[in-house]
Amino acid sequence: MAPRIILASASPRRRELLDQIGVRYKVLPVDIDESPFPGELPEAYVRRIAAEKSAACLARCGKPDLPVLAADTAVVLGNRIMGKPRDREDALAMLRKLSGKTHRVYSAVSIRGRRHAQALNITEVTFRDMTEQEILAYWQSGEPLDKAGGYAIQGLGSVFVKSIRGSFSGVMGLPLFETAELLSQQGIEIF
Repeated sequence: MAPRIILASASPRRRELLDQIGVRYKVLPVDIDESPFPGELPEAYVRRIAAEKSAACLARCGKPDLPVLAADTAVVLGNRIMGKPRDREDALAMLRKLSGKTHRVYSAVSIRGRRHAQALNITEVTFRDMTEQEILAYWQSGEPLDKAGGYAIQGLGSVFVKSIRGSFSGVMGLPLFETAELLSQQGIEIF
């Protein structure tokens, strides 16, 4: 089956979510600087990064026949954007801060095809209190290393999630409701 979109991401989670809804894709990841600007608010940050990823992919492949889809997800506590942990100490510090608190996960989707369109999803996630032993054991599992906020809601990290208000797929990295709407605007129907 021929691809229907270009996915500007190497994320296995985003591929898994597109597979879940039956959207065929060609993977063409891009590498951009994902550093937040000084004082940049979380919503503006994820929207900017998603848009920059889709633009960079479009520039890389010229004028493709397929729409380009990109996304960005950030875990936010207060107004602090928590990216992927740099190392063990950074991951442990993130998990300690998230323990027993409610944080927000911002996921922006950008699609460039007939025109550029974006969508944003914000989900609230509440963690139960975590013991130091649990935090250390979770780090040892290897799961926190390449995940925004240092956890994977679809993996072992789910045991820390007391409640979620919003999109589970958005926390994973690609809010499917918003993605399906954007695809529909480009003439790509899910069903």
